Amino acid sequence: MGWKAIHRWAGLTVGALAVVLGVTGATLAVDPVQQAWQAPAAPRDLPVATLVERVTRAVPDVEELRRLPSGAIVVFSFAGDQPQAAYVDPADGRVLHAWHPSALPRWVKNLHRSLLLGDPGRWGAAGIAAVMGLLCVSAFVLLLRRQGGWRRLAGRVRGSLAQRIHVVAGRVVLAVLGITSLTALTMSASTLGLVALDSRAEPEVLSVATGQPALAGAQLAALQGIPAHELRKLNFPSAADPEDTWKITTDQGQGWIDLYSGQLLAWQPATLAQRAYDWAVVLHTGEAAWPWAVVLGLAGASVLLFWVSGVVIWWQARRQVPHITGNAPPAQADVLIFVASEGGSTWGFAQTLHDALTRAGHRVRSGALEDFHISTTTRQVFVLAATYGEGQAPTHAAHALERIATHTPAAVPVTVLGFGDRQFPAFCAYAVALEKTLRARGWPTLLPLECIHQQSSQQFARWGDAVAQALGEPLVLEHVPRVPPTTTLTLVARQDYPGGTGQPTAILRFACPALHGLARFAAGDLVGIVPPGSAVPRYYSLASGTEDGFLEICVRQMPGGLCSTHLLGLKTGESVTAFIRPNPGFALPRSKRPVLLIGAGTGVAPLAGFIRRNDRRRPMHLYFGGRDPRRDFYFAPDIRRWLDEGRLASLQTVFSRVPDGGGYVQDALRRDAERVRSLLQQGAIVRVCGSRAMAHGVAEALDFVLAPLQLSVATLKSKERYAEDIF
Repeated sequence: MGWKAIHRWAGLTVGALAVVLGVTGATLAVDPVQQAWQAPAAPRDLPVATLVERVTRAVPDVEELRRLPSGAIVVFSFAGDQPQAAYVDPADGRVLHAWHPSALPRWVKNLHRSLLLGDPGRWGAAGIAAVMGLLCVSAFVLLLRRQGGWRRLAGRVRGSLAQRIHVVAGRVVLAVLGITSLTALTMSASTLGLVALDSRAEPEVLSVATGQPALAGAQLAALQGIPAHELRKLNFPSAADPEDTWKITTDQGQGWIDLYSGQLLAWQPATLAQRAYDWAVVLHTGEAAWPWAVVLGLAGASVLLFWVSGVVIWWQARRQVPHITGNAPPAQADVLIFVASEGGSTWGFAQTLHDALTRAGHRVRSGALEDFHISTTTRQVFVLAATYGEGQAPTHAAHALERIATHTPAAVPVTVLGFGDRQFPAFCAYAVALEKTLRARGWPTLLPLECIHQQSSQQFARWGDAVAQALGEPLVLEHVPRVPPTTTLTLVARQDYPGGTGQPTAILRFACPALHGLARFAAGDLVGIVPPGSAVPRYYSLASGTEDGFLEICVRQMPGGLCSTHLLGLKTGESVTAFIRPNPGFALPRSKRPVLLIGAGTGVAPLAGFIRRNDRRRPMHLYFGGRDPRRDFYFAPDIRRWLDEGRLASLQTVFSRVPDGGGYVQDALRRDAERVRSLLQQGAIVRVCGSRAMAHGVAEALDFVLAPLQLSVATLKSKERYAEDIF
């Protein structure tokens, strides 16, 4: 069982009980905070003997003097037959007010310690603490994997809202929860009798009467050398027993003092087990440090947040569990599809491919990659592989590469299709590893490796066209992802351009839908448009955010494009159906570092959105590439205005289809190598948006610029300074 399975099932099975302990622990954290403000603490250098003198003047019949973990002093005495406990002022021994061990009902502590079940409940609570410790260890391992190692542990968290909450909260309180689990086990070991804190018997000592009256507490030499901050409790001798002794307990141990001579009769130093237990109590309860108790309270309350977000994550993953329909028996299938998927979404693409091949007359079998095999009837094999973390295999396919390596290569083509996100440095790294292994072993392929960015249905469809051409048979891949709840957007304005290649383009502005159920959005996020007659959304990068009061996109007519045709045919007042898809990997981090924005054609849209919201005048430098400034210099009036306003620090434009236009945007970067290098030396953040060919050219140009600095685009990606939005 892998770490992910351990984390999932431990959380699901014990999570509810862990919530009970966490919430009650957070409630109990109130006590140390309250006690810290109930009475003044005894000065650290105050001798215990002096403290005794002051207290006995105010309370003659003292039975016990106790120093609380907060430093406050409590005196225990009797008023007739009634026991009393009160705070005293260590400065003069004056009684302040009554002391109560807790402001909370007793059942709260019993629920936390034993689930209200007595001794069996204590064993149960200890077991929950052990599971919590296991959850913390597994969470740390999974956190490192997800973020891509130690260096990126504090980096941006991607994923659904529940995933981001789970991971971010984990980074903050994971260590604290680990400490509480370990200390709970330490305390339980003593409570359950598994570890004896002190098995020694008390020494049999008596005070020896000398005929002289007993010494007052202030006269005891043994107490004069002990500072009050080391005191835990001091038991006064009984006035009715002339052989009784003083008994003092400190951080260092406990001792017995003669009534008459004031000398120490015996001393037992604290055992190692006792010291460990004492530290466990402090770390688990925060009794000696109320700020730590506040931290513990917040960490305890976070267990509920972890459990709820974890259940949501599990439920979301469960909904994506593969249910491939129409699977042919393995021995009869002529096409095999193997899938490696961490979150389950890749299985949806596999089902689309499976159905299309079945319609084309093939008998298809789909299964998990770890079950890789071929039979005598197999004619084609497709592997759809997602990448997890820092280039690792999805959990279920952890040993698939080794399994594949044991198979003797056959003449059957094995074609790999990767799924990933270009914002991660290890984009489709697992698919690349599969491709290399298969080719090194001698397996043929129908097509070279292709990598799908952010589960693009359009890119998947284009790959399907290539497969159809290679197979010489019709094959249409219309993948319909699950579409979240949509809302209606109404067009309020449009700005039309002829486009660089005669393909009409328009900047479309829709009324802000914030009051109509659409999620909040920012420049660089994606809006999914569902055109009439289609269930497949088309994604467009946003050139605005919620704060702008409108939603704006830049749309170019695509040959045969159903969605672009529909959008460009809209008139003011007409509507479309849409939803927001966050794109956190492309968002700009909050920072004062300069920003290098590189865009071509309609790819300038999200970059324009960044500049539009640059209210703090952060240094932003735009490199824009088009074909003809009269036809496709999108957002030109806005960009020039932002330049005048200081929202944009500098602008470099190139146009490839006019004389002396400067070529392509990557050419401008090479010409400005020294300036670009200086910006990157200052820690500039880089955002690139445009076609795949343009992004490839920009990456090559920046590698050239960065070479003298011993840096590369890959290095910038690993530091989360470089991100692409490619279409």
